[in-house]
Amino acid sequence: MLEHEIHSKIAGNEYIILLHGFGGNSSIFYKQIELYKKYFNVITIHLPGHGNSPSVHTYKGFSHSLVAQEVVKTLDVLKIKKAHFIGVSLGSIIIHWILKESPNRVKSAILAGAMTKFNPFSSLLYSIGNLVKTIVPHLWIYTLFAYIIMPKTNHKKSRSIFIREAKKMNRKDFIGWFNTMKYLKRSYVGVPLKAKGIPKLYVSGREDHLFLTSLQKDILKDKDASMKIIENCGHVCNIEGYELFNQLTIAFLNTNKNIVRQIS
Repeated sequence: MLEHEIHSKIAGNEYIILLHGFGGNSSIFYKQIELYKKYFNVITIHLPGHGNSPSVHTYKGFSHSLVAQEVVKTLDVLKIKKAHFIGVSLGSIIIHWILKESPNRVKSAILAGAMTKFNPFSSLLYSIGNLVKTIVPHLWIYTLFAYIIMPKTNHKKSRSIFIREAKKMNRKDFIGWFNTMKYLKRSYVGVPLKAKGIPKLYVSGREDHLFLTSLQKDILKDKDASMKIIENCGHVCNIEGYELFNQLTIAFLNTNKNIVRQIS
């Protein structure tokens, strides 16, 4: 089972599951947890290789799909049949897999800084990282990518948080996760069909320069998806633009409370 923390548990309240990004941890939701606790039961989960969750290398055939299954198994242990899911960056990739493989467990999904594919520039960066990942310290690669993904002055706080937390991640776990990113494009394939009827809110910063354009194109055909863009904000929009992010997400969550849908 994955390490998790139950921040609030009140009988009758629906559950929110929060999934963090690559190298981060549940601390990235520090601007959201207190707000969400007023209306929902809130659980943060540490993905494999993060916090005290099992190492990436304790799993055979480690993949995004496998991690999605581990998240669902954690819900099984907690006896949570269905929940609202919120993910940032890597967390959004895992939610896409949950939407495809276990749609019956999802009431609604909020995907912040979502990624559906690499653009040519980020694909080149990944290829370079792949060449040097076994040669240079993994934190160098992570730090370089953090500055490229979040390059502006107003991205400094979220960039600093991710770099600080990534220092706690060991090399093997970093490389294990890094290797899964070559299959990023697979994560969104099939989501609109397999998660038909499940409301999805995509929230991105206008300055999320590596992923926003592809994301906007990919979700166009999903009738259950809506998109909100936060100005003057980059990849980690729940920190940089937290006030508007909180307004948008709590409104979306409250709209989708206590609604029973038939997933086809």
